[in-house]
Amino acid sequence: MNHLSTAVPNSLDAYWMPFTPNRRFKASPRMVDRADGMHYFTPDGRKVLDGVAGLWCVNAGHNRPRIVEAVQQQAAQMGYATNFNLGHPRAFEFASRVAGLLPGDLDHVFFTNSGSEAVDTALKIALAYQRARGKASKTRLIGRERGYHGVGFGGISVGGIVKNRMYFGTLLAGVDHLPHTHDLARNAFSRGQPQHGAELADALERIVALHDASTIAAVIVEPVAGSTGVLAPPVGYLQRLRALCDKHDILLIFDEVITGFGRLGAPFAAARFEVQPDLVTMAKGITNGLVPMGAVGVRQHIHDTMMDEADAPIELFHGYTYSGHPLACAAGLATLDTYRDEGLFERAAGLEATFEDAVHSLRDARHVIDIRNIGLVAGIELEPRPGEPGERGQEVYHACFDRGLLVRVTGDIVALSPALIVEPGQIDEMVSLLREVLATIA
Repeated sequence: MNHLSTAVPNSLDAYWMPFTPNRRFKASPRMVDRADGMHYFTPDGRKVLDGVAGLWCVNAGHNRPRIVEAVQQQAAQMGYATNFNLGHPRAFEFASRVAGLLPGDLDHVFFTNSGSEAVDTALKIALAYQRARGKASKTRLIGRERGYHGVGFGGISVGGIVKNRMYFGTLLAGVDHLPHTHDLARNAFSRGQPQHGAELADALERIVALHDASTIAAVIVEPVAGSTGVLAPPVGYLQRLRALCDKHDILLIFDEVITGFGRLGAPFAAARFEVQPDLVTMAKGITNGLVPMGAVGVRQHIHDTMMDEADAPIELFHGYTYSGHPLACAAGLATLDTYRDEGLFERAAGLEATFEDAVHSLRDARHVIDIRNIGLVAGIELEPRPGEPGERGQEVYHACFDRGLLVRVTGDIVALSPALIVEPGQIDEMVSLLREVLATIA
C-alpha cells in the first residue's frame, strides 16, 4: 500500500479541531472554501458576510492581491531560511517597519509564529531582563482575571479564563492575578471606555504588599480584553496601572495580538490610550492572517541591558525554527503597505461612530443585557439560558452562519470585529441579521 496515496475518503474524523465542540461540529459541519473582500463562500457557493475578520486578524479583508502576490513571489525566490546565525533581508526590513509603528522607544522586534508564542517570548524576555540587570529575585508574573494570552503554558498561567486553565495542572508557579474590569452593574451599555473602574488597577498595590515588589518581574494585560467578550479599559485604568508599575519597578506588557494594526483606529492601542508599555505582543493583523506570524516589541533600555550585560555570546537563549519566516515577512511587508496606502487605520477611526451607533441599536433586541464597543470591535452580551450557560450563544453562532453572517461567540457573548474595509451598509447588514437571529432564539 502506498501510504502517501491521496486516494483516501475525505473523512472529518482525522482532524481534531481547536476550541471546537468536535462531536457537535462533525454531526453538522459548516464549511467555507473561498474568501474575498468581506465575505467567505461555502462549498456550494453561498456567501457569508465575515463579521469578525476571520478571527480578529484579516484586517485588510480577504484575498488582497498585493499581499497574495508578495507571498507567491517570495515562495518562488526562497521559501525558507533559518534565522539562527543567518539572516535574510526581509526579516530586518520588516522588523524596522514594525518598530516604526510602535509608540515611544519600542525599537526592537523579536519574531514568533503566533500570539501564544509572542506572549511566552515576552514573559521570557521580562524574566531574562530582570536577571541581566542584577534583579534575579524578580520572577513573579502578574496577569488578570478573564485575560486571554494564548495557549502556551506561560500564556494560560497569566491568563484568567478558567476553562483554558483548569485542565492542565498547576501551570507556572509564582503567578498572581489582578481583578477583571467587567462591571455590568455600573457600566452596562457603555460607549467606548466605561466611566467606572480605574480604581481596580490599585489591586496591584495589594499584590505588591503580599509578595513584595522585589519579587515581581512584570504585569501583562490586554489593553482591550478581546476573547473574554470585549472589555474596554475604564477611563484612567491603564494610566494608573502604568504609574503603579513605574512606582514599583515592574515591567508592563501590553498584549496587543487583537488590538494591534488598526483595530482601534490606531496602529496600536498603546498609542490610542497614550500609555507606554515596556513590551508589546502582536500577531493576527501583522500579516493580515495570510501567513502565521507574531512578534514582540521591546523598549530600547531592555534590549540594551540584555546586550550589555549578557554572560554568554547568545544574549537570549530563545527562538523558533520559523522566527522571521521569509513568507511571513513578505506577507507582513505587503500588509503594512496596504494599511498605509489605503489609509485603513484612519478609515477604522472614521467608522467608529457609525459602528457604535449600529451595534447599540441592538439594545432592545431579545436577550441582550449589555453592549460594549471601542474602535471596530463590539461585544453583545446575552442573558444566559438558565442551567445552560453558553448554549444560547452557540445557537446564535450557528443561526447567524446559516443566514449568511459569521460572528464570534464566547459563552453567551457575541463579538463583532469586521475588517477595516467594511462598508457602512455591511455594518447595517450585520446588525440586521443579528437582530433577526436573536428574535428566533429561545
